[in-house]
Amino acid sequence: MDMGRDPRDLTGESVELVYQLTVEDFTAALKARRRVSRAGRRQLWMFGVAVFFAVVAVAVSLAGGESVPLPLIAGLIMAVLLLMFQPWLMARQFHRHTERRGVFRATVTDVGVSVVTDDSSTSINWTVQPRYRETPDAFFLFSSDKNAVGVTLLPKRGLADPADADRLRAILDAHVLRV
Repeated sequence: MDMGRDPRDLTGESVELVYQLTVEDFTAALKARRRVSRAGRRQLWMFGVAVFFAVVAVAVSLAGGESVPLPLIAGLIMAVLLLMFQPWLMARQFHRHTERRGVFRATVTDVGVSVVTDDSSTSINWTVQPRYRETPDAFFLFSSDKNAVGVTLLPKRGLADPADADRLRAILDAHVLRV
């Protein structure tokens, strides 16, 4: 693999997407990243442990004939709400930053992904983001670090033809790991 080549310079198989990113795109990407990254999996695991101990505390209180402490209930509700809404809150921040970029034009080839906006361009080789996850609405590419810091969003609505999703999936399967 030639690391110096621009993915747009290839004459082989390619898939193009044209889209504007939405809050929903970022929310879906952050939820997918949560399942891929070590920090995201740890967060879900820790939430499960906290819920377990909260349930035990409630059961002990009720078994002892006491009322359930209000701070415990409030804390449990806040933890659930935070876990549910955290991706959406973060997505709103990401969207505010990227909405100024305008229309995104992504080209996926055998070398990698090239993304061009109204004011920037980026070329990403497969070694930089060697993992991907597919959802019903998008493909998400992730960096190889344990927390998947680098993420590229490729919404399926940006494809000119719905059949291009199969071509895009074939290119990704040939070059990166599906997670």
